[in-house]
Amino acid sequence: MKAALCRQFGGPEVIEIDDLPDPDPAEGEVVVDVGAVSLNFFDTLIIRNKYQYKPDFPFSPGAEIAGRVSALGAGVSGVALGERVMAYIGWNGAREKAVVPAAALAPIPDSVSDAVASGLSVTFGTAMHGLCDRGRLAAGETVAVLGASGGAGLAAVQIAKRLGARVIAAASSPEKLEIARANGADEAIDYAKEDLKEEIKSLTGGAGADVIYDCVGGPYSEPALRATAWGGRFLVIGFAAGDIPKIPLNLLLLKGCDMVGVFWGSFTERHPDRNAANIAQVMEWCAKGELDPHIHGEFSLNETKAALEVIDRREAKGKVVVCP
Repeated sequence: MKAALCRQFGGPEVIEIDDLPDPDPAEGEVVVDVGAVSLNFFDTLIIRNKYQYKPDFPFSPGAEIAGRVSALGAGVSGVALGERVMAYIGWNGAREKAVVPAAALAPIPDSVSDAVASGLSVTFGTAMHGLCDRGRLAAGETVAVLGASGGAGLAAVQIAKRLGARVIAAASSPEKLEIARANGADEAIDYAKEDLKEEIKSLTGGAGADVIYDCVGGPYSEPALRATAWGGRFLVIGFAAGDIPKIPLNLLLLKGCDMVGVFWGSFTERHPDRNAANIAQVMEWCAKGELDPHIHGEFSLNETKAALEVIDRREAKGKVVVCP
């Protein structure tokens, strides 16, 4: 089989396409013929050895896959050959065949494409966990999403709107904000040109946002925290800006607000049933046409390096998908 491989740490330029033996499933595992694999910002970190998980060489980027089951390991039940499935596997997705624990699989409805299904686990799973489990978002509240045009941000915009919230999208260009508006954002802030704190407060009548969904970090976190409402929830999602901010803790006291960590990967390990329920809800919304995940573009396996470069340059608007 063909695979996009990382054999040394570095940027997207280190990715090469090579042949590997077709895998055999062990007990409790299946082989999935990969129809689509979604890439995420953390894929640009894992190939640089800057992520909390450090796979052995050689490995493939790509944590989210969708495809058809082509082989069953011993002891596997409840899964049929040829069944369409999706799964979160951590890495080794950007290849023609992936070995997956059967327990990690979720079925894909006929009305949902592989490209869409492959992108639901991480960004939409994080949005559900962040906004519902950690953020306690209620209908009618206001959510400000930082980095609102990327895969993680757009998922939060769409989920927040589906839950009945008012959404303020914050991003770094008019083009990115237009994508966020097209996916449901009610208001938009260009934080490359506008004062983030003042704009959030202005759009909320001075009260501030009930929930901040921060995918960016860096210089934007503290201004957004200063624009959090009394009793609000500031959700720490990631640090796409590169720098991890140091927050003055007195702001939490003065606002009576919460700063909450959202670590979806650990959540899935500690509470797999709750995560499965969140993903099933997202899949149901997609199947009914009530949720339409935005795909930036689809790339061939040979174009995996180019796909990673799109994310690395902060150009992704929605999910970047590789189709082996």
